[in-house]
Amino acid sequence: MTAPDTAPSGIVHEATQSASSITELLDVMWEHARNSTADATAPGSASQLRLMYVVDREDSIRMRTLCHQLAAAPPTVTRMCDRLQAIGFLERMPSPDSGREIVLRLTAAGKRHLQRIREQRDSMLHQAINNMPSTERRALAKGLAGLTAQLSATDAEDNRPGAHSAA
Repeated sequence: MTAPDTAPSGIVHEATQSASSITELLDVMWEHARNSTADATAPGSASQLRLMYVVDREDSIRMRTLCHQLAAAPPTVTRMCDRLQAIGFLERMPSPDSGREIVLRLTAAGKRHLQRIREQRDSMLHQAINNMPSTERRALAKGLAGLTAQLSATDAEDNRPGAHSAA
């Protein structure tokens, strides 16, 4: 991770507040996209959708790994998987290298559902960003690239072996 900038704390606070506000706005947009693409059988909770995003990102993910990534208890994740499997968005299979473990994969219907949500979300973002002046778009792209790099570095540090062990 790179060394922190020596920006005045007021600027850091303002940037943090702006990032927090945009996160909340994006949450509302994602919810709108999820609701506008949903049919009667679509997942009803943001938690189920988050689970689908993780499984889509890591096809054939082990249940134990999914619980860890969601920071959720196995019974909770199992119930969400039960619901998603019942509506045809998720399938469970025995792990190829261990008959005792289960791996999860989105079905074609689950992938289509996520694709519709992503298209709706991306359309909203494209419209908003397209309406910005070009200098602001360039600054946004640069700032988001920097934020992504820092968040990725933090995530990598948090997930290294022994990062959360007691001293």
